[in-house]
Amino acid sequence: MGLLKNKWVGIGALAIIVIWAISTYNGMVTEEEKVNKAWGDVEAAYQRRMDLIPNLVNIVKGYATHEEKTLTEVVELRNKATQMTISVDSLTEETMEQYQKMQEQLSGSLSRLMAITEAYPELKANENFLQLQDQLEGTENRINEVRKEYNATVQPYNVKVRKFPASLLSGIFGFSTKPMFKAQEGADKAVEVKF
Repeated sequence: MGLLKNKWVGIGALAIIVIWAISTYNGMVTEEEKVNKAWGDVEAAYQRRMDLIPNLVNIVKGYATHEEKTLTEVVELRNKATQMTISVDSLTEETMEQYQKMQEQLSGSLSRLMAITEAYPELKANENFLQLQDQLEGTENRINEVRKEYNATVQPYNVKVRKFPASLLSGIFGFSTKPMFKAQEGADKAVEVKF
């Protein structure tokens, strides 16, 4: 009778471990899929910006013909940024940093493009330009939002993957932490304004 009781206790303990393992694994899959969706939203927002740039450049080119250097820089950075695709499965701190730097370079170049338009009042009055400028501004705001949403999704996933005892399973099944977006270099310094 005691041997039979020990057998049932062992089976019960094994069943609890199996149920815990399945539940933990499924929880990590669910969190990872949330991260995948959030990364897809980030890529879609950046793609929207990429799609707007050629139209914006073409309109500015028609008015600001001697600003060829800035226009060329925007187009070249857009092309480089378009070619840089990162799968959510291969996201690492290094690839995220490269991705972020490329996007920051493109943002800086777009800022310079928008600044030169100040010298062309007829361009600033162009309805197509104004619409594209509004769309680009809205896209930049959306990029900021989806980056925040991505970070908010990655944080609980990373906690789940790293927290004991789930960390035992995460290593076995290949779940690893995902990098987060960080502030741009120099964002911690106050902007100097001169008059």
